[in-house]
Amino acid sequence: MSATLSREPYQLPAGLLAVAVHGVFFALLYFGFSWQIESVHTMSVELWESLPEEPEQPAVAKVAEAVQPAQPEKLAKPDIALPDKKDNRKFETKPVLDKPDKKQAETQAAEQNLAEQMRAEADQRARLAAQQAAQAARDKAVQDAAIDAMVNEYKAKIVTKIRRNIVKPPDVPDDARAEFRVTLLPGGTVLSVELKKTSGKAAYDNAVERAILKSQPLPLPADVATFNRFRVLLLVFRPVE
Repeated sequence: MSATLSREPYQLPAGLLAVAVHGVFFALLYFGFSWQIESVHTMSVELWESLPEEPEQPAVAKVAEAVQPAQPEKLAKPDIALPDKKDNRKFETKPVLDKPDKKQAETQAAEQNLAEQMRAEADQRARLAAQQAAQAARDKAVQDAAIDAMVNEYKAKIVTKIRRNIVKPPDVPDDARAEFRVTLLPGGTVLSVELKKTSGKAAYDNAVERAILKSQPLPLPADVATFNRFRVLLLVFRPVE
């Protein structure tokens, strides 16, 4: 009896202490577990028969865009597309021509007019020179024809004068033909007489040669400038003309 009573005063504080310790333990377990639990987010799901053309952005992205601070407005890019630096293609560039001003246009017009005027004058000079050359050719042809006519006339006079002095020997056929080369000096003097082709009759050839020497001075034109046409004459003689 005494032993039981001696233990009772200590049982009450020990029980309170055990209850307090268990209470603290349960409190730690409760608060520690509540800290580790994250808040559960709810999600709404929509059902579509077919996928939309552009999928909607997640709500989280929209919230992030709303939270982002406002940025300064970016400069608008030019409409001209710049070629890539790595692009090896060659782009053809056309030179930009400045419009000529009024003074420059007037200068160009004046230069063009001057060039056209010079070309017209050159063409006119060329036509005039061609006309002069053609006229000179015609004049020379007329002059040569006149000289030829005069030479033929005086040659006929020379042959006629020599023929009058020929003493025809007998037995000379009518078809005999003697050709002489006669060299003259100014004034009609005979410098030399050379038989180029015999008639076949020496007597007739000698008679013609004597007649040539006897007929000097031979008739020549008064114009000394034409003497070169009479310096050397080829004369043909026949018994019957």
